Amino acid sequence: MRSRESAMGNTIPKRTLRPWQWWMWLVLLGTVTTASAQTCQSAEDMAEGVRAALESSARQYFDLAVRGDYAMLRQGSIPSVASNFEPVAAAVTDNQAAFTGSKATVRPVYFLTAEGTEPLPRAEFLCGVFGKSGQTSDSAVFVLNNLPPGKYGVVIMDVKGTQDPRTLTLILQQVAGDWKLAGFYVRLTQLNGHDGAWFSQRAREFKAKGQVRNAWLYYREGIAVSTPVDFMSTLVTDKLYDEMQAVVPTDLPTGKGSVDLTVGTSTYHLIDVFPLAVGNDLDLVAKYQAADVSNTVETFKINTAIMRALVAKFPEFRESFQGVVVRAVEPSGKDYGSLSEMKDIK
Repeated sequence: MRSRESAMGNTIPKRTLRPWQWWMWLVLLGTVTTASAQTCQSAEDMAEGVRAALESSARQYFDLAVRGDYAMLRQGSIPSVASNFEPVAAAVTDNQAAFTGSKATVRPVYFLTAEGTEPLPRAEFLCGVFGKSGQTSDSAVFVLNNLPPGKYGVVIMDVKGTQDPRTLTLILQQVAGDWKLAGFYVRLTQLNGHDGAWFSQRAREFKAKGQVRNAWLYYREGIAVSTPVDFMSTLVTDKLYDEMQAVVPTDLPTGKGSVDLTVGTSTYHLIDVFPLAVGNDLDLVAKYQAADVSNTVETFKINTAIMRALVAKFPEFRESFQGVVVRAVEPSGKDYGSLSEMKDIK
């Protein structure tokens, strides 16, 4: 099995209105005061001391990750992260070799304030300057679900060294004057030397050839590679999201329910299909509903049959992916996956 680079998450947020459009509706309805519960200051707007503290704290956490000092990282985390530290530890382990000897450059930071007494089901932060059409080159939007009230910093670091470049995004929460670790996200900014612009251009080429499924999947990857975290959007990702709407397939799951795939005399419910970087390859991952995956021999056979049926139904995938991963998923979330090189799928 090939090792996977850590790129935490490839899911594109589903939206019907852009964040700035929601804000416009709030103004029209006369309820703009509710929006003030969530505010964002960009680097040029915040106090110098706040900016410096955020940057300094982020560099300290990066240095701890480089050294693999899990104990100190955990000690510096907010309670909810410290009590469930495995995702952070896994991200550090996956990327420690890439971090070692690399240069980390801090991008302009963001200072978020969430007011209130209860967690916000959907906290939306509009940062920077917006135009009449929405985002500009100087803006960003963050959408964080179930966010407790507090003061937060978002620090994005570009990490470049001997391995593929990536971003480290840290969410920091101010607790008793200190900036505690509240989120640790790593994502590649290039896959096998290709950046978001390359994937987006490939998506347009697939669209021109009528390969709408390839186009949709490559737009997803273009958006994922172009933004450090899924809960952030920019002018670039908003434009790609708009382009992607023209090629949303009806015969693949797109977040609006499962899609049936017939394999022989059986029907399986696909619940997700998405691209995944595995080493220097881009593979296609398909997840389907399964009642039980404990019989791995039988599940492997079904996975293999689904691979063949999927590629037979959509032969365009042979042109765009190096391998296929099929994962059977129980209602509990437990799953069992199988991988095959595309050239071996007959």
